[in-house]
Amino acid sequence: MEKIEIGQIVNTHGLRGELKIKLDTDFANERFKVGNTVFVGDLPLVVHSFRMNKGMALVAFKELLDINLVEKYKGEKVFVNREDIKDDGKGYYFFDLVGCEVIDQHGTSLGIVDEMIDTAANPIMRVNQKILIPFVDAFVKSVDLDQKQIVIEVIEGLL
Repeated sequence: MEKIEIGQIVNTHGLRGELKIKLDTDFANERFKVGNTVFVGDLPLVVHSFRMNKGMALVAFKELLDINLVEKYKGEKVFVNREDIKDDGKGYYFFDLVGCEVIDQHGTSLGIVDEMIDTAANPIMRVNQKILIPFVDAFVKSVDLDQKQIVIEVIEGLL
C-alpha cells in the first residue's frame, strides 16, 4: 500500500493531546476530517479533532488524547493511503509531478520537478531548485505520468 506524506509533526499543543502539524497537502480539511484514519509512521490513528492555527494544523487523535501520549511523536511524518485520496478529475495530483522531467516545446530538458508550491494565485513548479514555473494552462501543455514528463511552452521572460 503506497502512502503519501501530508505533513510533519513539529510540536504538541496544549494538554489534551493536540499535535501541531506542518502541512504538506492542499486539502487539510479533507485529509484530517474527523473520523479519517491517517498514519504517524506506520501507526494508524483516527482523527478526533482538527483546526487550523497560524498556518499549522492542530490535530488530536482518538487514541492519544493526552500530552504525555503524544510528545514522543514530535518530528514524525504523517501519511495517508494513496487509495484513500479521491480523484480530482485531472488524473494526477501535485505529488505525482515531483520527479517528472520538464521539457520545453522544442524538446529541450529544463530539469526535474523538485517541489510543487501552492500559492494563492496558482501552483508553481520548482525545477532544479532554481527555476519557478507557474503550473497553468498557458505554460503547461501536457503531463505524461507514464513517461514522467511535463511539456511546457516557454515564452520570453519565463526563464
